[in-house]
Amino acid sequence: MSYANGANAYRKNAAMGASPVQLVVMLYDGAIRFMEEGKRAMEERNYEVQNAKLQRAQKIVMELMGSLDFAQGGEVAKNLLKLYEFVLAELVEANITDDPQRISNAQHTMRELREAWAAIQSGGAQIAA
Repeated sequence: MSYANGANAYRKNAAMGASPVQLVVMLYDGAIRFMEEGKRAMEERNYEVQNAKLQRAQKIVMELMGSLDFAQGGEVAKNLLKLYEFVLAELVEANITDDPQRISNAQHTMRELREAWAAIQSGGAQIAA
């Protein structure tokens, strides 16, 4: 089994046993990782990889947007949606204009959100989003 296949199997098994909050943290980790890989590809002028990685990050953000529960989450869900919309717009513009600062903006927002969810996870607090 190759390293990539082993890592994918590990992530799949970890996701299957994860709580909803753990899954959200894992999604943030994936999005941030793909943004970093996209930024690196942008710096190397590898536009095919850049596009693929930034699109993967965009798909994760869209998954997070689709998972919001506005009935239970109320204002928290509305505010998360606005932040996700910002991140998505930054990623799209970064990919179109080859602007690494836009990726950095998106990463900063996602890291802040990831830390908040990780705090919820470690504290055992519940949040409805």
